[in-house]
Parts: sequence; structure tokens; C-alpha cells
Amino acid sequence: MISRADTALLIVGHGSTVNPDSSAPTLAHAVEIRRRKVFVEVGCAFWKEEPSLRDAIFLFDPESVREVYVVPNFISEGYFTQTVIPRELELNGRVTKRPSGQGWKYCQPVGNHPLMTELLLKRAGEVAQDADPAQTTLLIVAHGTDLNENSAVAAKREAEKIRAIGKYAAVLNVYMEEPPLVSDWQKLTSTTNVVVVPFFISDGLHSYEDIPVLLGITKERSTTTSPAARGEVFRRNPYKIDGRSLFYAPSIGTDPGFADIIIEQAAKFDRES
Repeated sequence: MISRADTALLIVGHGSTVNPDSSAPTLAHAVEIRRRKVFVEVGCAFWKEEPSLRDAIFLFDPESVREVYVVPNFISEGYFTQTVIPRELELNGRVTKRPSGQGWKYCQPVGNHPLMTELLLKRAGEVAQDADPAQTTLLIVAHGTDLNENSAVAAKREAEKIRAIGKYAAVLNVYMEEPPLVSDWQKLTSTTNVVVVPFFISDGLHSYEDIPVLLGITKERSTTTSPAARGEVFRRNPYKIDGRSLFYAPSIGTDPGFADIIIEQAAKFDRES
């Protein structure tokens, strides 16, 4: 366990200029980790919001903070974790020594951690508590397309791991923009119950609007700007469609258990070093 008094944590998120909910899970996980007092300081930085990644380089006083763990709050390895974050934070490898002597340790993204499988199972169970798993199909939804290739691979990996457990009648990875399409869920599944979990870090346009339209549980994109009103789509479960029950969950990255994974990714860095 990391407990040194001179160690800080930086959680890196994507952020958004159009979706105010994009950074909310990252900020919430930071609050929880601060409460646990694992690190002397916990900060957040974003690619598309403030504080920026560039500003984060100067976030921690090198006199009081000698080591900084950087954990990307991203579902998978990819362009942002491999190129953007190292470039903006001026990282030159797994460990970067600043001129001040402050050391920065670049950890793996949260989506790579084995606990992700457990969180997906937990979320599916929470959203469909009364559904018999033997009569239920679990759908893990990622974006798809070449622009998000690694997230698609991550969704497939998690589907395979949960399928091997044998809890559900079927487990499928589906996508918004490439086959197998989430919009084809009625053709892809045959069980009485279907549970859909978006494999995203935050709830935004995809989970509030795009996926519900593709599933056929809403007719059109919402015009409301209220987070509470947008979140209503998750509280109407189950949706009854052609005699079947569809349960729709919030994005996996909003689960409070992500705080555990973020801490674990930092601890894992030292175990593997």
C-alpha cells in the first residue's frame, strides 16, 4: 500500500467542451481517494477541460511531493494514453525525473485492471436485481470504428472473461458503429432478459442519448440539459419490448469502485517495477 507522506496522485481524464458530465466521475473518484488519505495530494487534469495537462506539470510542490503517480482514467490503451498524455505531461518513459528531482510514475489506464470484470458483473447485477442470470444476456457496449479500436478490443476481452465465468446465458460485446451492432440486439439475443452496460468512463451523449435510441428505448435524442433529467433513462428499468425485459445501466466508469482501481494501478506500478 502506498502511504508515504511525500507521494501524490494525478488522475488524468479526457474531459469535454460540450458535455459537463464528462469529468464528473474523475472528480468524484478523486474526492473519495482524498478521503482515504492514501496520498498527501490528489489532483485531476484533463485534455479538454481545466486544469489542463500542461498545467498539471506544476501542480505539486517538489519540496513536499517527491513522487507523483499518474493514472489515466481511460478504458484502454490508445492514442491518448500512448501519445497525448506523455507529450502534454512531458513524460519520457514509465518513470520521468523532473529537473526539481520530483519523480513521475506513469501507470496503466484503469480499464486494463482485472477488477474491471468484477465491476461489470456488479453493475449488471445492480441494474437487473430480479432477473434470473440463466435467462439473461449481458451486452457490453463500446464505441467501435478504427478511431476507437482499442476500446473495442477491451470490450471483447471483458465479454470473454465474463462468458468464461458462466453466470449469464450469454455475454456479447457490441458496438455503436461496427458489427455486432447494439442496434441489432433483438436479433443477437434470445433470452427473456437483456442487460446493457455502456463500456465508457462517463455518462454523456453516447449513454444518455445515442445508445438509448439505438436500443429503441427512446425515440429521439433528448433536448434537456439537466443531468437529473438525462439520467432518467437509467431509472425506467426494465423496458418492456416485444415481451422481453431490457435493463439499461449507467456507464461503467461512474461506479464508485473505480477509486479502488485507480489506487490499485498506482500500487501495481511499484509491484511490477
